[in-house]
Amino acid sequence: MFCGEDGPWGDDPFQGWWGDDPPFKKPVFVLTHHEREPLELGETRFEFVTDGIESALERARDAAGGDDVQISGGADVAQQYLAAGLLDEMQIHIAPVLLGGGTRLFDGELDGPRDLRITRSIESPGVTHVRYEAA
Repeated sequence: MFCGEDGPWGDDPFQGWWGDDPPFKKPVFVLTHHEREPLELGETRFEFVTDGIESALERARDAAGGDDVQISGGADVAQQYLAAGLLDEMQIHIAPVLLGGGTRLFDGELDGPRDLRITRSIESPGVTHVRYEAA
């Protein structure tokens, strides 16, 4: 949703991948270890959360006012929310590209098995989208 860079924000911090008008048009809560002032680009406000996944989720739920909240991120973010039991459903997008490295989605400490039920699968030559519901 914002960037995949590690380390503290520099003197001229990254402004995200989306240019001056990101497509979200809603608040985006960015998990980070480094404090940063909120960033407004177009109709999107990025707020940087340093006090954990629960805080980010609570802030997103407050901002959503009862609507659904979507969590995006890499394997580390998904693992944290899965381990905490905070996901109702999960979508995985599988592309036929072998990257050769990175973080495995289902590695890590999950305190036992998680039952996931496939609720939708959409295939195409370039990607397969699979939606799971926590059972």
